[in-house]
Amino acid sequence: MSLRIATNTVEAVLDQYQRDLASLYPRGEVRAIACAVFHDRLGWDATEVMLHRDRPLSESELLAVYMPLKRLRAGEPLQYVLGYTEFMGLRIAVGPAVLIPRPETEELVDLIVRSTSVIPQRIVDVGTGSGCIALALKKRYPTAEVIGVDVCTGALDVARSNAEANGLQVRFERLDVLDERSMLPAGTDMVVSNPPYIPRTEAETLAAHVREHEPHLALFVEGEDPVRFYRCIAERAWTSLRPGGMLWFEGHHVHTVDVERMLIARGFAQVQVLRDLSGASRFIRAAR
Repeated sequence: MSLRIATNTVEAVLDQYQRDLASLYPRGEVRAIACAVFHDRLGWDATEVMLHRDRPLSESELLAVYMPLKRLRAGEPLQYVLGYTEFMGLRIAVGPAVLIPRPETEELVDLIVRSTSVIPQRIVDVGTGSGCIALALKKRYPTAEVIGVDVCTGALDVARSNAEANGLQVRFERLDVLDERSMLPAGTDMVVSNPPYIPRTEAETLAAHVREHEPHLALFVEGEDPVRFYRCIAERAWTSLRPGGMLWFEGHHVHTVDVERMLIARGFAQVQVLRDLSGASRFIRAAR
C-alpha cells in the first residue's frame, strides 16, 4: 500500500489502522491489533506505543508496521498475518492449515492440569491441529509420552514444526477418527480432543475473518449429527484408555448435554459438563 500519510508519527499509524479496520473490528480490538503489530515488528509493548504516540517513525519502521495492514484489511486473522500466537506460554506457529487456538482451549488445558492428581504416562490428543494442546501437556508432564493425531497432513506438518521450535518431544501421526478401522494407542491414560463442533448450518453466524480464512475441516461438523466426532472419539477412547483413564472434550455450548448423555450411555463414569470463564457449558470430562 502507499505510505502517503499526513505525518509519519505513531499516532498517524494508529489512526490509519482505525480507519482501515473499523468495518471489521470494534475500536478497542483494532487498537490491540495495532499494538500487536508494533510489538512483533518493532519490539514495542503497548505502553511504549501509547507513550510515544507523537514520535516520528523512520521509513523502515513505517514499512514494517504498515505491511501487515493490507492482509488485515482483507479480513485475514492477525495470528495468520504474524504467523504465530501464544498458547500456555508457548509460541505456536499458525497458518491456514490449522485453527487458531482460542482462550477457551487454554482453559481446557488448565482444567486438565488442575484436575489431574496422578502424572499420566500416555496422552493422546485427537484432532491436534497446530499441536497446541499436545505441546502444552507435554510441557506440563515432561515424562509422559504424548501423541497428537490429525487427518490433515498440512496440520501435522505445522504441529511437528511447533514441537521442534519449542524443544518438546511429541509424536504426531495421521489418523482419521471417523474411519471405523482407526484405533488410538492402547494403554492410554488420557484422551483429549477439541474436535470440529460447529454445525455447517451455523456458518453464517461466525465472524467473517473466521469463516473465510480458518480451515473448515477443523471448524464444521457435517450432516445431521452434531456429536458425530465425539461419538467416534469416545468409541476409540473406550478401547484405548486404561481403566480409570480420562477423556476430555471441548465442545459447543448447545451440544455439551448431548455429549454428556452419549458418554453415559456408552458406559463412561464420572461424566461432568464444566463451564468456561464466560459461564457457557464448554468442557466435558469422563472416566473409563
